[in-house]
Amino acid sequence: MGKGRPRAVEKGVLGQNGGVSLSGSLNIPSGPVYYPTEDEFRDPLEFINKIRQEAERYGICRIVPPKSWKPPFALDWESFTFPTKTQAIHQLQARPAACDSKTFEMEYSRFLEDHCGKKLRKKVVFEGEELDLCKLFNGVKRYGGYDKVLKEKKWGEVSRFVRSARKISECAKHVLCQLYREHLYDYENYYNRLNQKAGSGYKRGLHEKGKSEHEAEFSGSKRRRRSNGGDKVKVCKVEEEEHDQICEQCRSGLHGEVMLLCDRCNKGWHTYCLSPPLKQVPPGNWYCLECLNSDEDCFGFVPGKRYSLEAFRRAADRAKKRWFGTVSASRVQIEKKFWEIVEGLVGEVEVMYGSDLDTSIYGSGFPRANDQRPHTVEAKVWDEYCDSPWNINNLPKLKGSMLRAVHQNITGVMVPWLYLGMLFSAFCWHFEDHCLYSMNYLHWGEPKCWYSVPGSEARAFEKVMQKSLPDLFDAQPDLLFQLVTMLNPSVLQEHGVPVYSVLQEPGNFVITFPRSYHGGFNLGLNCAEAVNFAPADWLPHGGIGAERYQQYHKAAVLSHEELLCVVAKNDCNGQASPYLKKELLRIYDKEKNLREQLWKNGIIKSSPTSPRKCPEYVGTEEDPTCIICKQYLYLSAVVCHCRPSAFVCLEHWEHLCECKSSRLCLLYRQTLAELYDLVLTVDKYSCEEMEESRSIRKQTSCSTELNAFTKKIKGGHVTLDQLAAQWLLQSRKIFRNPFSSEAYDAVLKDAEQFLWAGSEMDPVRGMVKNLIEAQKWAEGIRDCLAKVENWSRHCGGDLEKIHFEYVSGLLSINPVPCNEPRHLKLKEYATEARLLIQEIDDALSTCSKISELEFLYSKVCGLPIYLKESEQLSLKITSVKVWIESVQKCISEKCPATIEVDIIYKLKSEILELQVQLPETEMLFDLLRQAELCRAQCAEILKGPISLKNLEVLLQELNGCTVNIPELKLLRQYHTDAHLWISRFNDVLVNINEREDYHNVDELNSIVTRGGSLRIQVDELPLAEVELKKACCREKAIKARHTKMYLDYIQQLMMEAAVLQIERETLFVDMTGVLAAAVHWEERAKDILAHEATMCDFEDVIRASEDIFVILPSLNDVKDTVLIAKSWLKKSKPFLMSASSSAPASSSLLEAKALQDLVSQSKVLKISLEESRVLEKVLKNCEEWEQEARSLLQDSGCLFGSSNIGDGLISKMECIISKMECVTKSGLSLGFNFREIPELQGNCSALQWCKKALSFCSGAPSFEDVEDLVKDAEQLPHACASGPLCSSLVAGIRWLKQASEAITVPHLNFKRCNLSDAEEVLAGSLSIDVSFPVMVRQLGNAIHKHKLWQEQVQQFFDKKYEDRSWSLMLELKELGSAVAFSCLELDMVLSKVEKVEKWMKRCMDVLGTSIGDKNSLLLALRKIKETLDRSLYMYGKSRVFEAGNLCVRCFSDTENLVFLTCSTCKDCYHLRCLGPMATNSNDAEVYICPYCQFLEVGSICQIKGGPLRFGGKRPELQMLVELLSDAEDFFLWIEERDLLKQLVDQALACRTCLTEILDFALAYFDKDLGIVSEKLTIAVKAIEVAGLYDHQGNCNLDLAFARYSWRFKVNRLLEGLQKPTIQQIQQHLKEGLAMNIPPEDYYRQRLTEAKRIALLWAEHAKKVAADSGALSLDKVFELIMEGESLPVYVEKEIKLLRARSTLYCICRKPYDQRKMIACDQCDEWYHFDCIKLRSPPKVYICPACNPQTEDLSTTPSVDHDRSICATLAEPETPPLKHTRLIKKTTKAESSPREKVQPITDHNNSLGIGIERIRWHNQKPFRRAAKKRAELKKVIETSCLWKASAP
Repeated sequence: MGKGRPRAVEKGVLGQNGGVSLSGSLNIPSGPVYYPTEDEFRDPLEFINKIRQEAERYGICRIVPPKSWKPPFALDWESFTFPTKTQAIHQLQARPAACDSKTFEMEYSRFLEDHCGKKLRKKVVFEGEELDLCKLFNGVKRYGGYDKVLKEKKWGEVSRFVRSARKISECAKHVLCQLYREHLYDYENYYNRLNQKAGSGYKRGLHEKGKSEHEAEFSGSKRRRRSNGGDKVKVCKVEEEEHDQICEQCRSGLHGEVMLLCDRCNKGWHTYCLSPPLKQVPPGNWYCLECLNSDEDCFGFVPGKRYSLEAFRRAADRAKKRWFGTVSASRVQIEKKFWEIVEGLVGEVEVMYGSDLDTSIYGSGFPRANDQRPHTVEAKVWDEYCDSPWNINNLPKLKGSMLRAVHQNITGVMVPWLYLGMLFSAFCWHFEDHCLYSMNYLHWGEPKCWYSVPGSEARAFEKVMQKSLPDLFDAQPDLLFQLVTMLNPSVLQEHGVPVYSVLQEPGNFVITFPRSYHGGFNLGLNCAEAVNFAPADWLPHGGIGAERYQQYHKAAVLSHEELLCVVAKNDCNGQASPYLKKELLRIYDKEKNLREQLWKNGIIKSSPTSPRKCPEYVGTEEDPTCIICKQYLYLSAVVCHCRPSAFVCLEHWEHLCECKSSRLCLLYRQTLAELYDLVLTVDKYSCEEMEESRSIRKQTSCSTELNAFTKKIKGGHVTLDQLAAQWLLQSRKIFRNPFSSEAYDAVLKDAEQFLWAGSEMDPVRGMVKNLIEAQKWAEGIRDCLAKVENWSRHCGGDLEKIHFEYVSGLLSINPVPCNEPRHLKLKEYATEARLLIQEIDDALSTCSKISELEFLYSKVCGLPIYLKESEQLSLKITSVKVWIESVQKCISEKCPATIEVDIIYKLKSEILELQVQLPETEMLFDLLRQAELCRAQCAEILKGPISLKNLEVLLQELNGCTVNIPELKLLRQYHTDAHLWISRFNDVLVNINEREDYHNVDELNSIVTRGGSLRIQVDELPLAEVELKKACCREKAIKARHTKMYLDYIQQLMMEAAVLQIERETLFVDMTGVLAAAVHWEERAKDILAHEATMCDFEDVIRASEDIFVILPSLNDVKDTVLIAKSWLKKSKPFLMSASSSAPASSSLLEAKALQDLVSQSKVLKISLEESRVLEKVLKNCEEWEQEARSLLQDSGCLFGSSNIGDGLISKMECIISKMECVTKSGLSLGFNFREIPELQGNCSALQWCKKALSFCSGAPSFEDVEDLVKDAEQLPHACASGPLCSSLVAGIRWLKQASEAITVPHLNFKRCNLSDAEEVLAGSLSIDVSFPVMVRQLGNAIHKHKLWQEQVQQFFDKKYEDRSWSLMLELKELGSAVAFSCLELDMVLSKVEKVEKWMKRCMDVLGTSIGDKNSLLLALRKIKETLDRSLYMYGKSRVFEAGNLCVRCFSDTENLVFLTCSTCKDCYHLRCLGPMATNSNDAEVYICPYCQFLEVGSICQIKGGPLRFGGKRPELQMLVELLSDAEDFFLWIEERDLLKQLVDQALACRTCLTEILDFALAYFDKDLGIVSEKLTIAVKAIEVAGLYDHQGNCNLDLAFARYSWRFKVNRLLEGLQKPTIQQIQQHLKEGLAMNIPPEDYYRQRLTEAKRIALLWAEHAKKVAADSGALSLDKVFELIMEGESLPVYVEKEIKLLRARSTLYCICRKPYDQRKMIACDQCDEWYHFDCIKLRSPPKVYICPACNPQTEDLSTTPSVDHDRSICATLAEPETPPLKHTRLIKKTTKAESSPREKVQPITDHNNSLGIGIERIRWHNQKPFRRAAKKRAELKKVIETSCLWKASAP
């Protein structure tokens, strides 16, 4: 491929060199990079096909265009705005599932009740907050379950799901683990078992025991699953036409047996409608995705702000600066930080991403023909890139792309999407819609990082995703369709999934291949654009994508089958044909198999769909979609008349409805033969073959395929060919019989089952076509004949006639299609119609009379067949009548100019066209000749000038003409206009001199203009023009009187008035006086401007001009002169004020240059001013001061240039300084900004600095004074500092500073100098021009002291280890800090001292002693050592305390103190040492110490803090060990270190003793707890006494105590007076399991056995309580006695059994949920059906209490046998106490009419004990014999009444 081949260095894949490069810090191999040449770059599809075989293995590649490819960016930076989405990057992977806590709580609560026998706690607290068990469960599930999380120590990661962005301690992790173990571990096992059952094919249903009964009972009913607790199922019966539940997806209530009902919201879904569908009913409770997923926790990219490009750039820059500052971060750093954020290790991070922007709305980054071209881009360049094939707007429509056939613009697929990203904005793992290719181009900005998994590894990728994020996939099975989830590529690599990376630079293309999962993120601000495309090799992948959409029930973007068919018909070439043929064969085989299955299942109805309007494009019309899988139904569908708007695909036809298959109908767009023709059409492009061979292969393949399948019918099997042959025989017979519409319909209906098939059914299709044509012809014949006869029978009326053309078309068919004899009669009517048509044609073609036409039309109206020629005849007759009427109206008109001439011409042309003989024709022609003559006369006069008199003569002659001639009308208008003008002018001329306002110019101007436009000549026009000129002159004069005018204008106006001879009018006489005054003023103004006058003269002239109402030419010059003078005075005001002695001092200084300019300006003023002379005097004073200042500056310069530093130098400086200060003061008083003043001040300060420097020569100044003087030297003026004097002094002062630094004691601001530096400074005193004798002596003494200290240090280190004491070291440190220079000895001393001091401080911190006390550390160590001696003594490992009867608290044997001896452990305590705790204790003779008391009661929480507790701070042993280790390398002897070593040795000995005791306690499993108790008491006392804390020993002790406490509580539970409950036993077993109590432990075995016995008995008791009396009472009583003898408290089940043993009613049965009623007298309970009640009466008295009752209205008729059985039963009444309790309860809880006895009443009313229950149920019926007889009589009467009832 030349340059187009990938370069080995950049490709990063196994190429020719086999090298592998790594991507960033993740060690991800790079994808290939290609560099096409100019020739290769011409066709993108061809180049991609060229590299496909190599690049497709990576799923992605990068293409770098040639350097000449530089498309302009087409979007406008200023006006472009776009919406964004907010991405929570920290939740792309490490987010909890969107679980609904209420649903989880409901399911978890049911699990606890059904499997654990307890209720859900209201609140579980973790670190002070309520713990979300739902999130905790999902978090543990994410990391593989409890066992895996525990093994891999993942509790920190789990905690992030529970409480995001919080740190968790190790202790909290342990607590979280224990909480999960306690609350959720059993639920996890239950959850996993359910999933295993679901995977093994388990189906939830009824219990196995009752399955056969329920199947028999509800065999014909529909089933819907409802939750009724646990695994129970409620089966609901519904009627055939009613649906109690509909599917939320397909909106159908059918197929109830596979309807899943959510156990929370009760909404329903078919198992096959879910996404993805379920193959079976899941076990356990089931919840829909809406209830499983919480809206609050649901994750997605929410809409963000709308940005402009500039605003988005600023936001992106701020975001990147927050992460990496101003430093440019590398890809490795950014990539590492991104995955840290994604995995939740950084915290909450949100970014904005302008993604999925539709370029048809927001614009494309590439040039497009319809877009406006920016002015910065040349038209040639714009057009070039508009048409470029690499412009991704053109890519989908290129030749060779399968998407060319798609008509609609699908956004993101056909229309590119724009992406504007910032740092960390991401695009999550996905592959393209329909597995398409994608091309992404990066216009500008930072790079984009891509990751890709090859399409061949897509399934492996999905499995790893599901395994890594199980909770997310459980909540959203279609998670990968959401594009909101990322997973670190390293996780994929760990599971063997290949991943490749590509870094896309600006100007690069990235290609992703079909089914390639890809994702990535942006490294900063950038802009990219992407689109899909589909070359020919995509077609197989497109089929896989379509099947995936169907699998997940996701709506497709386009119909894959439609695309294949359209491409095969229109745009197939040799390159695409192999792929297209393969796909067409696949869908052909699929469609063939599915249609065959429909036929086999009895769907024989079929119908073709309507053809497309534009079949050459995809998507021009919307196809219906399957209501189940949401896929487009292009090729075929199944419908049913019961749901006409619902369609399903052929795979889901069984889910459409519950109708029989014979009622369903197959809709198909193409037959199988047409589909196979498409395959053959494609095949011809790949290999040329003869038409005959192709036809033979087609027939052979189709026939062999379809002949193979058969279906079962009565009596055997039959093939489709056999049925078709039978149908053909039947259809041939039908042609020979007389036509019958019903027979034809039946045959065509039978043919529907054959039409969809292949080419072997072509004879059937041909026969169907003939049958349809024949049926259509015969029905047309019958319909026509019926209409003709019906019209003839009713003589027309409103009936519609049959058209002759239709009849003729039917009769023209030869031979006739079928046997329809009535067509001969219709033929006779047609012959009659043809003759009449001939007559009409003859009449219309000749010139006939109107009467002849009317006769012919009457014949046409009587014919029953409609002839279209009759319309022409009718139209001609109507037109003639209208014409005659119009002509008669014109002839009869007498008024002049009434008839339009155009009407006459129109009537003439109409009569010529009609060709009818009429008498009115000649009369019309005469009228037309008169009108033409009149018109000629008018046209002649209009040619030349028109005289008013001649015009009036002509109008008089033509006054009687009735025709309206346009020329005559125009002449009349001219005549009228002339008379109106003359009249108007005369009116104006009469009144023109009578008006005083002279406002008549406009009126005269209008008259003159109008007169000039007249066509007729008038004599008054010249007079009107003269009057107009006079009016204009008067108007100008009036304007000048009211508005100021120029002098020249007024003079010109007076001249015009003189010419028109109106100058003597009053208006012009007044204007003459004004003109004279203006001329006089002008002369005076010119005079004062020529000579210098005062300001007063100018102001007088200006005032005089105000009385003259004329614009004067010289007025502006006068005013300008005055303004200039006033402006000069204003500028001079500050200088004049400074010259005045009384003026206040100004804060701003004046400029001498400005003063000079003002003096020069005053000489050119035209006005004489006194102020100009004052300014000249001020200027002279300034010049004199400047001369004096320059002289002083010259003197100081000579002094700075001198190099002689003598004794008289200071006095000279003082003299010059005083003069400079005086001159500076006088200069400032003048108020001017002299440049000499700063120079004087600078030289003066420099002389003062030199004076101070010379004063340091005679003394030893402080370092601060010298440092200040050095700083001041930096501020000296450069001109002064460069002189010899200042240079010498500056060098001397700098030496002085070095010397002061060397001898000054160091502190925070001073650095200690070296000895060599000090000696160098001392030698430098000889090289300076200024001498400092005092400072030289001090520096020499400091050097001598340093050398003496060094000798002392050397002597100290030469001593032995024992002699190097800590006190001597501190003395050396203090002396060295005071006198030593910087040296190695000083650094070593300071570092050693600092190390020891830090160590001692650490010891004090650990021991809790005061830092200020030197001896506190030794005292603390000795005190702890004593406690360890006591501890070892208690362990029996020490002989320090040999005296008897020592107090274990204070370890003294003081005889005069009272002792208490523990009767258990025999230890002694002083009564004083025990303090208040022994005041109220038991007698001293039987005293038990607190430790023995605590162990006897099994308490472990109160032992800590007993009387032996060490009072001070207890340091950690490990810390002391570390301190001892740190002190090993000390160079001097320290007493504290030796004491610490002894202390650590004792502590380790204590640990050894404790370990021996604990090992024994943890390995002890026997019944006797006293042995363990004794040893634990010793261990507790020893630990309490010790002044050290051993964490390891304490933890082991806690475990031993916990196990001891557990055994103690179990022993107390089992041996106590009160029996334990099952819940208590289960709780103790859980606690023991959490503490790892071994199975061989005595107490665990006892608990386990008690639990087993209790659960077995409880399960048996529950079954007996619910058996409705199946078990005998004796057995029940035995079971109750067995329960009472159990070692476990089972009162709940015993109460149920007692209630079960209570009998009711005359049937003597226990309570069994049947409806019951209580007697209002004896309160005995009776079943409704036993006493034959249908509804409850108001008051009920049983027959035993009221046998005389004769009213049987409330006793319904019952079965005779049932009534006889009822009379034989002897009811027993419960005791009186029992009945009263029942009565009270029922009156409070139920209505008086119907009292249903609840179980709880029995539990409350019955006594306790077997004897009472036995007596209650065996008590004889004690009522009187009389009442019993009466009751029997009542029942017999009831039976007789029923028998006699009709």
